[in-house]
Amino acid sequence: MELNVNTDMPHALTREFSDQVEKLHLLRLSDPHFAEITDDYTTLNAEIVDLEERGSPASDVCLEDMKKKRLKLLDEIAGYLS
Repeated sequence: MELNVNTDMPHALTREFSDQVEKLHLLRLSDPHFAEITDDYTTLNAEIVDLEERGSPASDVCLEDMKKKRLKLLDEIAGYLS
């Protein structure tokens, strides 16, 4: 199960953890929960980047909530990688 991300995208997991790409891949293969949270992170990050690039029709509060959720997922992913 490859980590399907655009490495050019801001905050892509392969950019955030560029020194641990292999570990990301191996954990995705061996841990279904880890695969799920990395998928959730990647999807949410793409939504945030898209909203920011298009001049977000979402409210500032909504966008901030999305960013907080992305950070929470990133913290959980970092916990697995430490």
